[in-house]
This record gives sequence, structure tokens and C-alpha cells, in this order.
Amino acid sequence: MQLGFPSLVSAADRALALVGVPAAGAGAYLAALATRRAKRFPIATATPLVQLAVVVPAHNERLSIVATIASLLATTYPVECRRIIVVADNCSDDTATLAREAGAEVWERTDLTKRGKGYALEFAFNRLLDEADCDAVVVVDADTLVTPNLLSVCSQYISAGAEAVQVDYKVRNTTSSWRTRLLHISFTAFHDVRSSGRESLALSCGLRGNGMAFTRATLMRVPHTAFSIVEDLEYGISLAEAGIRVAYAGEASVAGEMPDDAKSSESQRSRWEGGRALIRQRDGKRLAMASIRKRDKVLADIAADLLIPPLGQLGTFLAGGTVASAFLVVAGHPAGRRRLVSPWVFGLGVAGLVIHVGEAWRRSGAGLRGFADLARVPWYVGWKFAQKFKLRKQGSSAEWVRTTRLAEQHRSPQYVSPESGQRQEGPQ
Repeated sequence: MQLGFPSLVSAADRALALVGVPAAGAGAYLAALATRRAKRFPIATATPLVQLAVVVPAHNERLSIVATIASLLATTYPVECRRIIVVADNCSDDTATLAREAGAEVWERTDLTKRGKGYALEFAFNRLLDEADCDAVVVVDADTLVTPNLLSVCSQYISAGAEAVQVDYKVRNTTSSWRTRLLHISFTAFHDVRSSGRESLALSCGLRGNGMAFTRATLMRVPHTAFSIVEDLEYGISLAEAGIRVAYAGEASVAGEMPDDAKSSESQRSRWEGGRALIRQRDGKRLAMASIRKRDKVLADIAADLLIPPLGQLGTFLAGGTVASAFLVVAGHPAGRRRLVSPWVFGLGVAGLVIHVGEAWRRSGAGLRGFADLARVPWYVGWKFAQKFKLRKQGSSAEWVRTTRLAEQHRSPQYVSPESGQRQEGPQ
């Protein structure tokens, strides 16, 4: 079939190509990060001198706090150089008691007007800054298992000059369901592939909220005043604007439990997506303009990361554009097909996205089962779009809302140990 209107096809092609340029740029950007990989830091065997305080913010985490503390106590770091502090924040259960019995120092906080992880961190950081024996602070979530080298790796990066550090953040219960397997691949893309690429380019990998470390000087220079539901993203932006780069320490990792059912996933994704959308609207364009004005590549990368939509949305747009450009190829006159631009634009974007996701799948170790789960992505994307429409009606809040744990659903999932990759029976 031919439209018989070469000029109309040409105009549609130019318009489609223009609309597709940002998405193609996003795909190329993601592919560039996927093809770069940071060199691993040779971890020294000498006893480190950095005094570390490990802060574990916890809100009604009685089912997971003991396993988290046991994991931290098992780290290969001198006992005299570490403190494990649980901030029992507005708890109505026995989290504080269990944490003390497990061997942690417990600070209890009750403030019904200032609720949320950001306030718990501010409370802990301010108290630690008043004490003289803390060189750096490591933050670990209360549902997390850590690799034994976590503190040693953070210590060595800080000793080498890093002012802020983020380790790899993995999914703890990767085998619970197809949702957690997809999330495992997604985490690998967002937390490892992109962070490793940024580290190789001397950019800031950003903060992920779990497995992050800050020097005393950093916390004094940039006080923690981030209280949104995505306080990690918010504070990471504040650090970048102050000229502080977050180093990626992929040699160590933390693994947090993720929901595997639709209802709990909906709650968690709503908070994450809603909070990130608010920060994007507030800071995206401002950071882009600031990066141009200051010629700052770190700010430029953070702005790009904020403005690039989630992989599902980007993939949906690229798929739609590819179909539209293919229609123009079929409908156009044979003599003019070679001059069409939109197929090349969308082809570049799709290729970049495939490279990025493919590298994430490879590094995740998800295997053929994980590859097969990628076929569920269109359904998953549709589900996420439905949640996005709900968010517009409900808004977003900084309230600390716990995601339902698997143990509370009377299930015993198989967890994956972050250091060995071996399955362990849960709950831990």
C-alpha cells in the first residue's frame, strides 16, 4: 500500500524522528553506561583505622531485625572499630528489645509529627556528630543481609579519599516469584550496570538508601535534611550540588527483601515511583540548567538520570515509535524509503535499550528462567502504568509505610545470600 503523498510521508517522518530523538539519546546513554565497567578496588588485608558506626533505621521490624544484626556482626571488621546502632523509630512492637538481645546498641525515637526514615537518619547522624569516636557512618536497612566485606570495603574507599560510598544493592529473595526475579534484573540494571559505568567515568553513582556510607566531614558539610519518601535520592542530589561525588563500591553488597505479591508490590512501587516523580518535577530541569552553567558533568549525569523515564516507559515509547516508523516505510514510495530518518532514530534507541537490559540480565545471573521472565515485561509495564494513574489521584507522602514482609504472610521463602549466591531457607 502506498499513500501517494510523498511529502506527507516525509513530513510525518521528520516529526516522528524529532519526537524520538530524546528516547534515542536515552537508549544511547544507557548503552554507553552498560559498556563501561569500573575497576575493582584491591582490598587491603591490613587492619583499617576508620571508626565506623553502622546505623540501622527500623520501624516495626521485629521479624527481620535479628537476622540483619547477625549479618552485620559477622562482617570481617575489627570489633573495636565498629558500632552497630539500631534506631527504633516510632515502633509499636518489640523491635528495640530484640535488637538489644541480638547485640546491637539501640536508640529509641518517638516523634509522631516527624515520621519517616529521613527523620530517623537525621536523628542518628546528629547524635553521632556530637560524639568524637565516629569517622564515618554506614546505613543499612532493617531487612537486609550484607556481605562479610561490607565494612572493610567502605573503610578502604573512605581511606582512599571517598567522601560518600554506595555498595551494590541486591534483591534478597530473588527466587520468591517472577516479580522478584524481574526486580532482580531491574536492580542489577539500575544499581550495578549504571553505577559501575558511572564510577568508570568518575561520575556520582547516587544513593540507593541501603548500603551507603558517609564520612563525618560530609555529614557536617551537608547536613541530612532529606525527608521525602525518596530521601536517598534527595540527599544524593544535595551532595552533588555541594561537589561531593558518591563512589560506587561494587566489591561489597547488601540484599534487601522485596515483596512478591501484587498488593505489596503496588504499595512499594507507588511510594518509589511517586517520590521519584516529585523530585524529577522539582529538580530535573533545574539540575540540567545548572550543569550547563557550571559545566559540571556530575550534575549533568544526575539530571539525565532523573529525566530518563523508567525502563518500562522508555521501552513502551520506543516500541510505539518503531511500529509507527515501520508503517511509514511500508506506506511510503519505494524511491523515498531510504531517505526516511525515523526508523534509524528509533532503531538506535531500541538497540541501546536491548544492550542495557541484556547486560543487566547477564550480570544478574538470572539464567534462562530470568530470560523467560522478561516476556512478562509488557504485562508488568501495563500494571505499572495503572499504578501511575492511581498515584495522580492519591498523591505521595513521606510517611514511613512498611512493606508487608513475606514472613507476615506465613510463607518461608528462599533467600539468596549476597556473598555466596547460595539459597537459604527463610525467614532469616
